[in-house]
Amino acid sequence: MDEPEVKALTPDQLKDLMAKWDEENYLLVDVRQPFEYAEGHIPGASLFPLMDLHARVFDLPNDRELVFYCHSGGRSAFAADLAAEAEVTRGGVYHLDGGLMAWDGRMLPDYPRVQVFDRERSSAELLMIAMNLEKGAFRFYAYAVEKFGDAPFIDTMKDLSAAEKGHARTIYRFWERVAASKSSFEALFESLGGEILEGGRDLKTAIDQVDRLEHGRRDSCMALMEFAMTIEYSAYDLYRTMALKSEDSAARDAFWRIAQAEKGHMRMLGEAVSLCAET
Repeated sequence: MDEPEVKALTPDQLKDLMAKWDEENYLLVDVRQPFEYAEGHIPGASLFPLMDLHARVFDLPNDRELVFYCHSGGRSAFAADLAAEAEVTRGGVYHLDGGLMAWDGRMLPDYPRVQVFDRERSSAELLMIAMNLEKGAFRFYAYAVEKFGDAPFIDTMKDLSAAEKGHARTIYRFWERVAASKSSFEALFESLGGEILEGGRDLKTAIDQVDRLEHGRRDSCMALMEFAMTIEYSAYDLYRTMALKSEDSAARDAFWRIAQAEKGHMRMLGEAVSLCAET
């Protein structure tokens, strides 16, 4: 299965391309909310909020290089993937890695990553690792619910927490076909540590980041949504890559199914961004 190609750009790479390209040959697309755009944006950027992009992706020009950016990279990675998958342009599709924060020289924390999948492992082992990643995401969203219990976006966090457990249950159905052990799903899920998030981030570090966010602030809401979007995009990319690489049909089917579900999560988070204006 061919996958759309999206290239991540550093700020310096984007500046070089903008200097090289003629103005009429590219479009810089800001996928943040209008209030964010009004507070500051890259000169020349057009506002196209992420949720509008879902319905109007073909309003984008079909003959230009498209470069997407947001606050810190989570929303724009998803937006670029949507545009590339829809094949809306004959030009290239890019997103600004690190978003406006990187453009302005504000460094994002470097989250430690681990190599979560090893292709030398058996199908049962790969699927067990996938369930453990889902447990990590489940724990992350459950913690967000605990910390921001009365926030307007909390229903989204609850839905995502439940969905991650649902993903683990889907993976379990493939796992039990190939595993020697026959533990029940509930017993197995309870036993999983979930110390690593989808995308390879350490759960403790992620929770420490959430703890730094102040309840009731609009910028804290935006930071949480974008952080969660980054996790979900990393998960989508990881499962998609594993599906392409897996030679085992059971694991491959499970990874494809979860990759598609992660895209649904990104849509949920994109919709929840509008609720940040209510905080």
